[in-house]
Amino acid sequence: MSRSESLAAYLRAQARRRLDRVESNDDGRNARAALALLDAAAYAAGLPDDDPLVLLLDQSGCYGPLGCEDFDPGESGRRLIRDWPGGQPHELLLAIPHAIAAHT
Repeated sequence: MSRSESLAAYLRAQARRRLDRVESNDDGRNARAALALLDAAAYAAGLPDDDPLVLLLDQSGCYGPLGCEDFDPGESGRRLIRDWPGGQPHELLLAIPHAIAAHT
């Protein structure tokens, strides 16, 4: 699995988690967040592995120390993705390394 595919799979899994989340009076917040994560997953799936965003995620350690593991943004990245309200896909991908750096 390529880095882009691994990133997309992670984002799709997070979108499913948001869709499965049941909260009273969320006014569609979880559904909107899930759609935004699915949009980000589709965007990520189309990126080549040498795209600057993918390389930035790799440099931040999201693919393990050797850069060949499945995508894992670490606790701060997971928290960012979990709480992301939506926006442009590249904004999410750019925010992940910043969240990781702020946590270390």
